[in-house]
Amino acid sequence: MSETPVKQQSTAAFYGQAIASFAVAMAATAVGIFQLSADAWVRGFLAISVLYLVTSAFTLAKVIRDRQEAGQIVSRVDQARVEKLLANHDPFEKL
Repeated sequence: MSETPVKQQSTAAFYGQAIASFAVAMAATAVGIFQLSADAWVRGFLAISVLYLVTSAFTLAKVIRDRQEAGQIVSRVDQARVEKLLANHDPFEKL
């Protein structure tokens, strides 16, 4: 009655592409900020802003993932309880 859900795993190519894409984006942003014709404090502010944005994005992704995983655990516990109740139920038992 119970089915074990298949855990979806990312392929090595997808993982590598994600890392490469992140590295290219960070490098391009760093080069753009470095080449910007502005005062050093403006470039510094932009660099710190980019780092803050990146760390915030990682934190948001982790929070969303944790919430989703917690929902899956609660769902599995509820499903196990229902299965136990159904297994112990005898429809022919007199009340």
